[in-house]
Amino acid sequence: MNEEKRSLLKEMIAFSTVDGHLQKKEYELLFLVANELNIEKGGFNDLCHQKLPKLSQKKESERIQQFYRLAVLLNSEGNLYLREAASIKQIGMSMGLNPDATKRVLKKIEKAPTTTIPEDVLVRIYKEEQN
Repeated sequence: MNEEKRSLLKEMIAFSTVDGHLQKKEYELLFLVANELNIEKGGFNDLCHQKLPKLSQKKESERIQQFYRLAVLLNSEGNLYLREAASIKQIGMSMGLNPDATKRVLKKIEKAPTTTIPEDVLVRIYKEEQN
């Protein structure tokens, strides 16, 4: 399992269990992410049972950055398929991110798949959509 994928998924699991519980809906969403990252169920379940990093409730900028990392990983083949695009939008919403800003970020990634988007630009996109 790619270490970056593993790390991102562990972080997302830890984020989902801040309240001490992993709800069924959260598990299903995380399993969907694992599938999109080509992580098999056994590997995903192993991650769920490992000691996870202690996280406090993430700030919006941290959730934006985490979402961006996930979107870049899913787009690593150069395009997001419809199913993947729908999944990533749902994930962004479950992270409490603005759906319109999420769409804008995904379009930016699609237009420039090999170019990174600076964190300040990502945060600005989300702030613009709040207004």
